[in-house]
Amino acid sequence: MYSLVLVLHSWARWAALALGIVTTLVAMTDRSGVRVDRVGLLFLVFADIQLLLGLMLYLVLSPFTATALHDFGAAMRTPALRFWAVEHAATMMIAVILVHVGRVLGRSAATPASKRRRQMVCFGLATVLMIVATPWPGMANGRPLLRV
Repeated sequence: MYSLVLVLHSWARWAALALGIVTTLVAMTDRSGVRVDRVGLLFLVFADIQLLLGLMLYLVLSPFTATALHDFGAAMRTPALRFWAVEHAATMMIAVILVHVGRVLGRSAATPASKRRRQMVCFGLATVLMIVATPWPGMANGRPLLRV
């Protein structure tokens, strides 16, 4: 089960990142606000799927977080465990929250310009956080680009 969820989490990352970039660009250019609503909803859906898969890994399946949660003090002194137990999880959680905030702020905006600006900021920040917290190959905690 761990391997399956890990593969799904790895592959869904690409959809979430691509939708984050597209949604941010659409928020910059969409004068009517109709396209950003559609693409923003897809971004929200894939961010939530990523969150659910990540929480399943974090709370139930991952041997890394099981080790970290067993002795959290020791995990904070071990960079690899700290990355998975705190840095990756917290940053991605903040990114998903920003996607939700962007959708809500966009829907409550008084003008299309303020809607675009609010969504562009929230979706852009969420995308940057997702890129920063992704364990890219070559990094200390790097993982393969595509798992099979």
